Amino acid sequence: MKPTHKISRGPVWIEIASLIGILLTGPAFAQADSAAFERTEERAQCSDYNPLRTPQFGDLHVHTRYSFDSYISSQRNDPWDAYRYAKGEPIMLPDADGKQTVKAQLRRPLDFTSVTDHAEFLGQINICTEDASKAGYWWPHCIMTRSQSFWTQLLAASWWVSLGVVSDASTRNYSFACSLSDCDEGTAEFWTKIQQAAEDHYDRTSACSFTTFVGYEYTDAPDHKNLHRNVIFRNEHVTERPISTYETGSRNFPELWYQLRSQCIEGGKGCDVLAIPHNPNLSGGLMFPDPIDEREARERLFFEPVIELTQHKAASECRYDRVAGRGLFTEDELCDFEQAKADNLSMLGTVMGKIRTDDAKPVPLEKFGRRNMARNVLKDGLALEANTGINPFKFGFIGSTDTHSATPGGAEEDNYVGSLGRRDSDYRNVQDHFFDNPGGLAVVWAEENARDAIFEGMRRRESYATSGTRPTVRFFAGWDYADDLCNAPDMIAQAYAGGVPMGGDISPPTSSDASHGPTLLVSALKDPGPPGRAGTDLQRIQIIKGWTSADGSTHERVFDVAGDPNNGADVDPNTCAPRGEGAANLCHVWRDPDFDPAQRAFYYARVLENPTCRWSTLQCQTAGVNPFANNCSEQATIATAAAHERGGEGDVWGTCCLDPKTEPFYSPVIQERAWTSPIWYTP
Repeated sequence: MKPTHKISRGPVWIEIASLIGILLTGPAFAQADSAAFERTEERAQCSDYNPLRTPQFGDLHVHTRYSFDSYISSQRNDPWDAYRYAKGEPIMLPDADGKQTVKAQLRRPLDFTSVTDHAEFLGQINICTEDASKAGYWWPHCIMTRSQSFWTQLLAASWWVSLGVVSDASTRNYSFACSLSDCDEGTAEFWTKIQQAAEDHYDRTSACSFTTFVGYEYTDAPDHKNLHRNVIFRNEHVTERPISTYETGSRNFPELWYQLRSQCIEGGKGCDVLAIPHNPNLSGGLMFPDPIDEREARERLFFEPVIELTQHKAASECRYDRVAGRGLFTEDELCDFEQAKADNLSMLGTVMGKIRTDDAKPVPLEKFGRRNMARNVLKDGLALEANTGINPFKFGFIGSTDTHSATPGGAEEDNYVGSLGRRDSDYRNVQDHFFDNPGGLAVVWAEENARDAIFEGMRRRESYATSGTRPTVRFFAGWDYADDLCNAPDMIAQAYAGGVPMGGDISPPTSSDASHGPTLLVSALKDPGPPGRAGTDLQRIQIIKGWTSADGSTHERVFDVAGDPNNGADVDPNTCAPRGEGAANLCHVWRDPDFDPAQRAFYYARVLENPTCRWSTLQCQTAGVNPFANNCSEQATIATAAAHERGGEGDVWGTCCLDPKTEPFYSPVIQERAWTSPIWYTP
């Protein structure tokens, strides 16, 4: 269908709507304020409290040297350092030789962050790295872990994962180090420090400048299939110890929910918690199985209201293979964005430019798990609900980085220092992790920048994911929004009063409502960019619909509703400077032309920016290798020779010259984007 290009009056509408919403005393204000969060902390209300909510940008997937796979990559920053980085302060990272010479700093601080070090091996890493007076510190594998030799570090990594992270181990494997020193004591020490770092950096004053969450990563990966979850606690009341795979057994993440319920929710200590599934693209189809019973279905809904849609190991919205000319149960060609070729964590197994394991080789579409992609899971949830009465896959979206370099929010394409310490520092980034990306951000609509408000924003799924930029996106659904709502100064107040925001459920229609279907309001304001750097204009907004038909089959359709996909914007191939213009903001009220009141459905919005250069293109050009140049291979040969003089091995820069016409997913130019949480309609 032909897109509708509709631009609202200007970026001031957000501030105007917020101000009017605060002053209103009528029904619109009452409806927004009635959903206000419960306060579980003793702290001052934020001075910029807004009942109509503001977007809080954060990262809920962050590793420091307390994680085994961060430490063995010569990364030495701890949770305190990670929070400093998130607040805009500089930290030092390892270069390709493991020396701490790389300065890393965000151009814009985040609003909130959680350090989520691996629960598995907290104690062992403590013993191996913290105190030389402990006997376990001198165990041979601990010595390997502290080595600065690149290949020794890789051997140590293989040993760490053999302890149970990638196996079906159901019992704790302490390793010999734990027979020499108390690993339980080591776990307790690091868990206490993780909590203390979060408390030290949490701004409890009315300024509300920065929010932290106590968290950790539950790290189950049988046969390298990623079933990880980030466990995020609402406040300072947490479980005595992190609940890990060793407490639940492998392939048994429902047991994580059950233990969190008994130890936290029902613990009587004010504890509340969420478990956020990692981006499911590397789960080998195991992340979202059909629930075995009603209990499992309802616990998933309670503990996992949002999932991580994108991070440095690719995006998980949907999958489209450009070379094959088809997708994974989709015809959406924009589903080629930042896809990993493999379907498991072995995709990280490239060293010196060579894949070192068969498990990391490309997986064809016919063997790629349908439910590795979130859109397919959402559609299957509708079908399950038709059969069981419960939709277990009713989740919203966030993004994060999964940084192992203690760099939360480090998702800027032109300021990307890698995610795995020395393993992707400098030339190693392009050589070994070319198909990775800087990751994304979590955005939550909340009344204030504080734990309770943000946590409840996630629980009600009023959140969205971005690929790393910071557009402001709103999405609502109701039955009678006016066509000119985008022009109303109190647009947001009216939207709350007349419908539900992203993550919500549309109320049952009246007979007159059902005749025309729901009205959806979607608006997007471009990322203004960091100080001194303009953000990228918006190209268009799309609405994605999924639904079930009478025979139980599922369907999807993508609608262009605002903006212009043919606006002519591109990049200068020599400098990567953006060319052409887009929109500063887009807004539209849309009605589903194919609405059937008898069909279950969901809707979410996807916001696309104008084209920009990918991080790899920028780093290749900095090395003197231009992916757009006809003599790219010659340039790569020269740059690789220079890298060899610095200690590099193998083909370092040749990947820069890949032909995107022969690659199913890679392109030197990308379109940054945002994905809102869905809104559901149930007959």
